[in-house]
Amino acid sequence: MTFDEYVRDRGQALLRFAYLLTGDRHLAEDLVQTALLKAHGRWRRVAAADHPDAYLRRIMVNANIDWQRKRSNSELPVQPGDAWFEVAGAGDHADNVAARAQTWGALAALPPRQRAVLVLRFYEDRDDRAIAELLGCAESTVRSQASRALNSLRTAWGETMEPAGE
Repeated sequence: MTFDEYVRDRGQALLRFAYLLTGDRHLAEDLVQTALLKAHGRWRRVAAADHPDAYLRRIMVNANIDWQRKRSNSELPVQPGDAWFEVAGAGDHADNVAARAQTWGALAALPPRQRAVLVLRFYEDRDDRAIAELLGCAESTVRSQASRALNSLRTAWGETMEPAGE
C-alpha cells in the first residue's frame, strides 16, 4: 500500500482518533498532519509492519502528550459560562449541548496520558495489554491511569451535575 492510498483509506479514522485525543477539530487536524509527516519519511518501514495504524496512533498519542507538556499549548478554547448553561430549559436541546460541553471540559482537564488511556479503551475498544504496548508502559500503569481518569470524571460530574429529576 502506498502512502497516498493509506491516507485516502485511513485518513478519516485517524482524524476521529485525533479528535478524541484533543477535543478540538483544529488540533486534531494538526495532530494527524504531524503524524503523517513523521510516517511519510519512514513509509517503507511503516507499510512493511503488521499494523501501520498502531504505529500512527502511537505517534499521535506521543505528539499529543508532548504538546500538552509545552506551556504555549496549554490554552483551552473559551467555553460559555455556567450562567449560560443555567438558562437552558429542562428537556431542551440545550441540555444536551451543556452536558456535552461539560463532558469535553472534564476530559480536557485530564492529563494527556489518562485521556489517551480512556480513548484507547472506550473508543478504540483495546484491552489493557494492547494499550500498554501502544503507550510503552506496564499493564498495571494502564489500569491505574484509567482508574484515576474515571475517578476524576466522576468527581467532576458529581460536583457540577444534579441528579436526574431534580
